[in-house]
Amino acid sequence: MATGAPLTPIDTVPPAETLVDFPDNRLLIDLCGPYDRNLTAIESALEVQIVRRGNHLAILGTQDARARALEIMNALYLRLESGRDVEPGDIDRELRMGGGSDDARRPMRGDQMEMPVGHKVEIKTRKKPVEPRTEAQKAYVQSLFENELAFGIGPAGTGKTYLAVAVGVSMFIGGHVDKIILSRPAVEAGEKLGYLPGDMKDKVDPYMQPLYDALNDFLPGKQLAKLVEEKQIEIAPLAFMRGRTLARAFVVLDEAQNATTMQMKMFLTRLGEGSRMVITGDRTQIDLPRGQPSGLQDAERLLKDIPKISFNYFTSKDVVRHPLVAAIIEAYEADTQSG
Repeated sequence: MATGAPLTPIDTVPPAETLVDFPDNRLLIDLCGPYDRNLTAIESALEVQIVRRGNHLAILGTQDARARALEIMNALYLRLESGRDVEPGDIDRELRMGGGSDDARRPMRGDQMEMPVGHKVEIKTRKKPVEPRTEAQKAYVQSLFENELAFGIGPAGTGKTYLAVAVGVSMFIGGHVDKIILSRPAVEAGEKLGYLPGDMKDKVDPYMQPLYDALNDFLPGKQLAKLVEEKQIEIAPLAFMRGRTLARAFVVLDEAQNATTMQMKMFLTRLGEGSRMVITGDRTQIDLPRGQPSGLQDAERLLKDIPKISFNYFTSKDVVRHPLVAAIIEAYEADTQSG
């Protein structure tokens, strides 16, 4: 079979089994993964059985399940042929979104950035490419490239902040913005942390650590440290944004459900020429004092009909952390509804 060609079944015996040929045995080994863990993940999700026979794989199961497994393995094999690895997250993405064309690309209208379209959406960063793993994530990433102000609202673990930071890094290294500014309200999550030691940076850094974690995934450590030192990347509490005009910057406000209405208005009006702003939050995890309205909810109500402001929503089905996180979120949602 020609390299790069989609995989096709070479035999069907009996109707409940599909036998697939792979031309490169080395890539087949990578496709299967250590101790066949990749095949096991596909088997578990689709209720099929996959058996290795030399450089063939036999897929056993219902016709629809076999076709779906074949589609996913085809997409993963083409990924390996292009020189990329197959990680558990790649399998999860294919299971959620299905196989498809990997090379449809066009420039965004009104912008000079190259933005993948079609089935695959890929964000380029210094350390690794990042691909959405659900349809909601894909629509969210596209809206971040298309809109100057975008909201991502949904439960924990759905990639709202992670993808926003990835897009920010991509736009920064592409020269579309001059700096990245990441912010959070410094609100205690139900705990009294007392007076933290150290200077101002030492006091606020614990609140900002999730933002550092995301940046470390996309930029080499030395480069990140240099960019922070030169203030091309800023990570600061929301209160530090007052009075500034943020021009040619990619700006992210994380945990926005903990911003007050006045703080949210202050932050949104910092948007300057050539900048992009992303607001992320989870309406179910508000840590403001009882009776204090959330600025995220007010912004959603007031801005939802304004053109060029996008709102993207996530549910427990978009959780890409440990599978138990989705189950935990669903359990709490069910309890809230029953109460």
